[in-house]
Amino acid sequence: MKIAFVTDDGESISAHFGRASHYLVVEVADGKETGREMREKLSHNHFHNEDHGHEEHAPGQPHGFDPASQSRHGSMLAAIEDCDVVVCGGMGQGAVYSIQSMGKDLRLTDVSAINEALALLLADNLPNQLNLSH
Repeated sequence: MKIAFVTDDGESISAHFGRASHYLVVEVADGKETGREMREKLSHNHFHNEDHGHEEHAPGQPHGFDPASQSRHGSMLAAIEDCDVVVCGGMGQGAVYSIQSMGKDLRLTDVSAINEALALLLADNLPNQLNLSH
C-alpha cells in the first residue's frame, strides 16, 4: 500500500491541498513502512497564469467542480496515481470529489505530524475529519 501525505516539508501535513508543493509517499507492506519518497506536487501557483474566474461555474455550482478546476485537480494528482490513500489537513469540495473519483481513500485530519498520522493510520485509529473540507 502507498500512502500520499500532502506536505511542503516532508514532516508536517499541509492544511491546504491546493497550496502544498509536495507529497511524501510512504510505502507499507505487512503493516510496516518499507520506504519513503518525496514527490513534487503541482499547486495553485503552477496555474497562476490560467484564467480562474468564477464565471466558469454554472449557477448554483460550488467552487472546484467546473471542468477547468477538475482538470487542475487531475494534474495535481498525477504524481500519486499509484497511491491508495491520500492524507491532508484540508481541501475544497472539488478536490475531495476528484480524489474520491479516482478511487482513493481520502483522510482529512488535524494531526499535523506525518509520523504521528502514519502510526495512527496503520493502527486504524486516524479519524477522518470530513469537516476539514471547505
